[in-house]
Amino acid sequence: MLTGALLATIQLAANASALQNSFDIVVPQPPSMTVVEGKGLLAYELHLTNFSSHGQIIHGIRALDGASNALLAHYDGSELRSRESLIGSAALKTAAGDLAIAPGQRAVIYLELGIPSVHPPQSLRHEIEFTTEGKTGTNTLMAPELALTAATRQALGPPLKGGPWVAVHSPTWERGHRRVLYSVGGRAHIPARFAVDWVRVDDAGRTTRGDADFVADTLGYGDDVLAVADASVAAVRDNMSEPARISQSERHEIADDAGNYVVLLLKDGRYVFYEHLKPGSIRVRVGQTVIRGDVVGSLGFTGESTGPHLHFHVADGPDPLDAEGLPFTIEGFRLLGRYRDIATLGRERWQPLEGSVAAQRSGEWPDSNVVVQFTGPQRPVPQTSRGGRTSTVSKPE
Repeated sequence: MLTGALLATIQLAANASALQNSFDIVVPQPPSMTVVEGKGLLAYELHLTNFSSHGQIIHGIRALDGASNALLAHYDGSELRSRESLIGSAALKTAAGDLAIAPGQRAVIYLELGIPSVHPPQSLRHEIEFTTEGKTGTNTLMAPELALTAATRQALGPPLKGGPWVAVHSPTWERGHRRVLYSVGGRAHIPARFAVDWVRVDDAGRTTRGDADFVADTLGYGDDVLAVADASVAAVRDNMSEPARISQSERHEIADDAGNYVVLLLKDGRYVFYEHLKPGSIRVRVGQTVIRGDVVGSLGFTGESTGPHLHFHVADGPDPLDAEGLPFTIEGFRLLGRYRDIATLGRERWQPLEGSVAAQRSGEWPDSNVVVQFTGPQRPVPQTSRGGRTSTVSKPE
């Protein structure tokens, strides 16, 4: 993790000896790659704080291969604006499409960098084009090289059984997991950077078997939630109640957003979070060892939730808020389709996928709003032959 700020200055084109303050650039969580439908993905943020006494207007950001300087992505205009979140004083008035950062203000730029190959670059550089308010000329700032995290992580088993399940998430949602920052313990974090909300549907795309407002009628409510790997139990909360109806849900304090939850510590040091669990359903205790496929609790409707679902994410610490979200992959699932417009969830059937992509996927992170089927973990089951000898076979649970 980069713990120090990368304070950079730029050289003015009009006067080679003149320097000015510009941006303090921080990458809180250096990216490591995950895989989505056969392609690499790097998801990370640039924090740009204006340290000058003038407004700075950003026109474009280029992501480059740190070794070759090959262009990997270029963001400008509406594409750049769609990826920013401004923190601090009111935004400056600029021409349409420009991103302006006032003195002392911070901009968080959310980047999802597609990598054609599953072999990512070893490092990244970022080139920022900007002008200074009240001055002429375009400046170019080259941020210091950013090394990528190259740790190899185990793929996880399914967190639920069967399906269809919709993997609800999107990097573009203003209040989606990807863009929700929490300032805890003196640092800003995105704990749910790669979080997925798993919502059960039937083959027609319905999310309920009866009254859409009745929690117990929601498909998936009470379903078993599974340990995705052999692990130890790091944290448990099971003291929150839930209303009988979705319309009775109330706003919660930030500390209660996760509802009832279980946190598992994997052998590779990552923490797995299961949130919004059903009251009284949690079957594990802190310090207990679980094996892949064990039931840890039941899908519920506790905490900050718009309906019963399983919130699932992986992070670098055991606290639901005071941690950085990490990428993960699931060992295997069948990809059935996707929702082009998630607003139709529960009212329309998803769009089925065809061709090679609509097949068994292995070692991937589910893409935004895809529909999947889990096949369940494999365990050895004792079998007795006619001769009295015992053997084992693998059987899906």
